[in-house]
Amino acid sequence: MQEHDIKPWRQKSWCVPDLDEEFVERMEDVLKIYEKDYDEKRPVVCLDEKPIQLLGEVRPPSGIAPGEIRKVDFEYKRNGTCSVFCAVEPLVGKYVNKVSKRRTAGDFAKFLASIERRYLDAKKIVLIMDNLNTHKEKSVIDFYGKEEGKRIWKRLDVHYTPKHGSWLNQAEIAINMYSRQCLDKSRIPDIELLRKRTAAWNRVANVKKVQIRWRFTRKKAREKFGYT
Repeated sequence: MQEHDIKPWRQKSWCVPDLDEEFVERMEDVLKIYEKDYDEKRPVVCLDEKPIQLLGEVRPPSGIAPGEIRKVDFEYKRNGTCSVFCAVEPLVGKYVNKVSKRRTAGDFAKFLASIERRYLDAKKIVLIMDNLNTHKEKSVIDFYGKEEGKRIWKRLDVHYTPKHGSWLNQAEIAINMYSRQCLDKSRIPDIELLRKRTAAWNRVANVKKVQIRWRFTRKKAREKFGYT
């Protein structure tokens, strides 16, 4: 690679398809919400999911005495997978991460209901999420029944990011924070430990109340993508 001046690590990922009418409409819709001032009666909450691979050690780590660098064996044991649901209220710095064994429609419904209960004083919860097939009213109705499912869904003002536009979801920023600060490079062997670490991270994050300052506006989008 040195001989031919090849640098494969120098790349950037930016997944934006052709700007069709649907993409622009949904992008502008989400960006318009982000430009609004904080309203406690209509809190903006972003939601996303992250798959987690559970990895165990094959050999005990060394170098765990004070002042020594912890060394782990390159080999590891696969202990299955799980999922972490994430919700964040960016303007307030409120974070909710919940570990789930799976990421089914029922798991989504349970997490959504737990978010709804956190905002009982709100008139509407403005919810931003991607258009995953489980992120629908049907998931909530199938799990809780028609009456309760519709009640929960009616408390939401749902807005979907466009296809290939998940970068417009501020929950992705929150998940990256969680991944770096809670998971990092450590291997987590089981779901019980992951739940403990996640709960600890939630407590610290909600004490710090780190707000997300979103700066990509509709004006910048029009300049960036060249549409009016």
